[in-house]
Amino acid sequence: MKTTTPPTCRNDPLYSRARQSVLFRRDAGIANLQRALRIGYQHAIDLRDAMLGDILECHDGHWRIREGIDMRHDPLLEDKLAQAAQWIRAATSMVVAAGAGMGIDSGLPDFGGDNGFWRADPALGRSRLHFEAIASPHAFEKHPATAWGFYGHRLNLYRATTPHAGFGLLRGWSQRMPQGCFVFTSNVDGQFQKAGFPSARVYECHGSIHRLQCTARCNEIIWPTADLHPQVDETTCQWQAELPRCPHCGALLRPNILMFDDWQWNHTRSQKQRMLLDRWLDSAQSPLVIEIGVGHAIATVRDFSRRMQQRGSRLIRINPDDARIHNPYGIEIALGAKDALEAIASHL
Repeated sequence: MKTTTPPTCRNDPLYSRARQSVLFRRDAGIANLQRALRIGYQHAIDLRDAMLGDILECHDGHWRIREGIDMRHDPLLEDKLAQAAQWIRAATSMVVAAGAGMGIDSGLPDFGGDNGFWRADPALGRSRLHFEAIASPHAFEKHPATAWGFYGHRLNLYRATTPHAGFGLLRGWSQRMPQGCFVFTSNVDGQFQKAGFPSARVYECHGSIHRLQCTARCNEIIWPTADLHPQVDETTCQWQAELPRCPHCGALLRPNILMFDDWQWNHTRSQKQRMLLDRWLDSAQSPLVIEIGVGHAIATVRDFSRRMQQRGSRLIRINPDDARIHNPYGIEIALGAKDALEAIASHL
């Protein structure tokens, strides 16, 4: 069994990334290190030898991750948090790319899959109504009181929710950056604006529950929901008041949200937000991307993060279930949103 360790290589600037690559890929091979770090054969050997007794062991020439390394716990977490803090200090601009996981620590439900949906709305769970069936323009045609019961319940919930402390940390970091911050989010809850982010710096790629549109598309007007006060029977998920109607044609109004199988969504507001984002990106110098709570079910936000990396941006991915970045040029933090942001803040 090989036991000697060249200590000098643990001070190598690439050592932390080498450890990350080995643990991420579960591969202690020299070729893995050469590909991941773009280094020569001898450099890769020296780095691997330095991991002996740290995360690796070698028996009869066979290298493997040491027994006792808990792969559910990231042994590199503190290194990653410190590196993330360093990137934030160095950044001149920042994009927050956020999915549903961003709001969980504020008490908002995760609608992922039917089980998550039914936990969030037990009345619909008892009827075994699927998320795709109610989050659809067809629901407003066939079951308008139920559709508005569901969205009215959500609107009340989002209005009553206070954004968690992580929102404030992100806003504070961005205010110290010369070019500030832009938010790219698939969330429709308006929590970033509620936390103080300027509306002109938020792109809601799936629209907003705080806006309304005509189901008949008799015009392109998008109304705010300020005068809408949902009355919902929580036991049946039924809208109890008069259903909201278009003031121009009398057709039913609906939330200005991109739904499933939705060819009626009025995307003019979202398009304007996207134009503002693109204009800002043209002037920003490879902004740091902090991606939070984004899954694979709806790929819009992850695809954006990937494109930003291709443009030269650094990526910090925060996700307790799937933080993996399939290249060595990002930081993976397998924590929830609030815990991760507060942990990074402790290193600033």
